[in-house]
Amino acid sequence: MKRLLFLFALGACLYQVYGQTPVDYVSTLVGTQSKYSLSTGNTYPAIALPWGMNFWVPQTGKSGDGWAYTYDADKIRGFKQTHQPSPWINDYGQFSVMPITGKPIFNEEQRASWFSHKAEVAKPHYYRVYLADHDVVTEIAPTERAAIFRFTFPENEHSYVVVDAFDKGSYVKIIPSENKIIGYTTKNSGGVPDNFKNYFVLVFDKPLTYKAAFADSTLTENALEAKAGHAGAIIGFSTRKGEIVHARVASSFISPEQAELNLRELGNRPFDAIQKAGKDRWNEVLGKIKVEDNDIDHLRTFYSCLYRSVLFPRSFFEIDANGKVMHYSPYNGRVLPGYMFTDTGFWDTFRCLFPLLNLMYPSMNVKMQEGLVNAYKESGFLPEWASPGHRNCMVGNNSASIVADAYLKGLRGYDIETLYQAVVHATENVHPNISSVGRLGHEYYNRLGYVPYDVKINESAARTLEYAYDDWCIYRLAKALNRPPEEIDRFAKRALNYKNLFDPETKLMRGRNKDGSFQTPFNPLKWGDAFTEGNSWHYTWSVFHDPQGLIRLMGGKKTFNLMMDSVFNVPPLFDASYYGVVIHEIREMQIMNMGNYAHGNQPIQHFIYLYNYSGEPWKAQYWVRETMDKLYSAAPDGYCGDEDNGQTSAWYVFSALGFYPVCPGSGEYIIGSPLFKKVILNLENGKLITITAENNNKENRYIASMLTTGKNYTKNYLKHDDLIKGTAIRFVMASSPNKNRGINESDFPYSFSKE
Repeated sequence: MKRLLFLFALGACLYQVYGQTPVDYVSTLVGTQSKYSLSTGNTYPAIALPWGMNFWVPQTGKSGDGWAYTYDADKIRGFKQTHQPSPWINDYGQFSVMPITGKPIFNEEQRASWFSHKAEVAKPHYYRVYLADHDVVTEIAPTERAAIFRFTFPENEHSYVVVDAFDKGSYVKIIPSENKIIGYTTKNSGGVPDNFKNYFVLVFDKPLTYKAAFADSTLTENALEAKAGHAGAIIGFSTRKGEIVHARVASSFISPEQAELNLRELGNRPFDAIQKAGKDRWNEVLGKIKVEDNDIDHLRTFYSCLYRSVLFPRSFFEIDANGKVMHYSPYNGRVLPGYMFTDTGFWDTFRCLFPLLNLMYPSMNVKMQEGLVNAYKESGFLPEWASPGHRNCMVGNNSASIVADAYLKGLRGYDIETLYQAVVHATENVHPNISSVGRLGHEYYNRLGYVPYDVKINESAARTLEYAYDDWCIYRLAKALNRPPEEIDRFAKRALNYKNLFDPETKLMRGRNKDGSFQTPFNPLKWGDAFTEGNSWHYTWSVFHDPQGLIRLMGGKKTFNLMMDSVFNVPPLFDASYYGVVIHEIREMQIMNMGNYAHGNQPIQHFIYLYNYSGEPWKAQYWVRETMDKLYSAAPDGYCGDEDNGQTSAWYVFSALGFYPVCPGSGEYIIGSPLFKKVILNLENGKLITITAENNNKENRYIASMLTTGKNYTKNYLKHDDLIKGTAIRFVMASSPNKNRGINESDFPYSFSKE
């Protein structure tokens, strides 16, 4: 009998696991156990829909602090509408809502309440927490531009809701006859025109018996309006034990009237219906990738990463009264027709986040490409880091990769001619006020073939290497658009500029002076200086488009593989003198026990897959699996560095499938080590990609053999054009490497030098 009960319980448990939907596996808390000195993601639990305009977050940090929610915090100060892509970029257009009891207190420190993760539910479509000091349960369910709050109050004559429009210029107005609060916030961290505002509206389903307006440091009872540096409002009512009060909230960057229109996303639907619609939307998006596996930890990590991969870029457009797509331009301050997206840094996301969109969600990226057309028309440049407008952050000109990869993978229906004009324009210009937009140092680069180390342009080697790859992207796009031969040739030649920084003595990339000499002294372990958030051991491999060219520079495959091995074998030594402090990216490398491999930052994330170009693909299989197993989890410390708007998550998503886009624009995915027993990709064109991995487990990380559409397959890459036709990929995994597979030149992926 006991055996039968055990089997029944086991069956019920398995049913619960297999009966879950994709969003049930997601934890929005992954990466939130972070701080300034050490990032395990630097994320926050975004309560949002995929690519939504507005996110919501329980706010534990002080207003203005980029660490809005940290897992180790004890108190919640409010529930903030946020548009923050990163703590380093910070937020804009934010305001918060906070239920309280007792006294009408506006100050965020004094109104804050203790909470526990044991009384917290954090899902993309639903958030719930118990505010212990106020004996109030708060629940939130979002739409793209609105949200519904459900507050469960105790029995109290003095129950309140605080609306905090934040400092730097804000306005509120209470309209008691409509149980409504309207207002705006101008709070931002840069990248906005002078007329920037986020207009908001809140409607309660209970009459307001207490009203007070806050202006700077003064709360005035019975005042219904406030315009100040820091404005806000408190409304209140008496409540029975367990009484539920709803607040419907929406906002707009366009106008107060548009905020009211955006409120219609909620309609008259009850809270549970809105929550269910949000869950259905998440399952629609996440369910495009169906994983069949019995390792629940891997499922949780995978779908939590996929959730992060479809949050950004953020929608920055709205639907007007006539059903037309409109946007407030973060570039010129005008309200204009068409799409706009923001809150992404292409230095991070060109690598695999946008390739993931091109494979699984191409219709969304078509809209994003339309948004790029509008950004160029409105500002004269494509963005490189947008939040919401141009931000002076990072290096490179990787908008060229974003544009080229989309078009070369078959995305159509937008103005590619204008985008081509935009990417070419950036090769000869730099934004007059924001040096990270366009190409800083383009005069030197175009004349000398590199940005010199000694001309007071920081991180010159990183710029050169990325410009060379970006020029290759433009070359590929120019060919596809049948541009004049001399134009195509110009970018083809510039694509080889990476060679100008290769130092034969150290076999590493090295800053070069204007007179042609290499920088001296040179420490390959020095972070920053000629490189960006990395050292020469990290950036030497940033020849995405021509690994064979790099192999030849190093003297052949044997030396190349030895140099690659050295990244893991060199101790985690570093020189932080360029920064004057040990930046968090350095610390994250140091503590992972993987030598000088710094997966927590983007420059080296493709590196492992380069073994496929040099005849030792089994090493890629080993290290890819090692990285997935060791550096990722679904815990609050689940990343090994900044998650960065989906890029570090998309690395895991691709790698778990068994391949990765080392070189966006090439149309190839480089093979690694599949994590799951079976995965089905449901493409937008109706085709299926079915990936199975026999004998797959923690020990069996090596590919013994591989078949595509039933035929033996020895190549170290898959072609995008083949995948989107629908295919079946079958891996047979083993505990020891097959050193006879993928070792011939004909098995190696694309390299520009082989054209």
